[in-house]
Amino acid sequence: MNFEMQKANMLAEQINGFIQYIQKSYKTKNSLHTDKDKIYQIKLWMEDFKFQIIADELLRINQFSWDEKYTYYLVDQFRKGINIIDEYVTNNYNDLFIITARLYTLKNLSQLLQK
Repeated sequence: MNFEMQKANMLAEQINGFIQYIQKSYKTKNSLHTDKDKIYQIKLWMEDFKFQIIADELLRINQFSWDEKYTYYLVDQFRKGINIIDEYVTNNYNDLFIITARLYTLKNLSQLLQK
């Protein structure tokens, strides 16, 4: 398997994990997240930038062969959304500090797939 394909698949899996974590944090009463409105804002941005579709497409197109052009396009779309979410989490660090580790992972994986 191509190394670039593996990186794209790993990014897609991490995006799916991030989506599930935010949805779980919003649905459950979690003592670490006192302000559900801030979690909901992140959830809205994920839906607005279509993170689930990006993750599904990355997995689909890199399952058997490496599609460089489309993969880079999807990663660029993802980076636009993740940068906005990262800025929001940075500005509201006291309430959203627990999300910074996942954001760090996602940003670094997406930088590996940058032209």
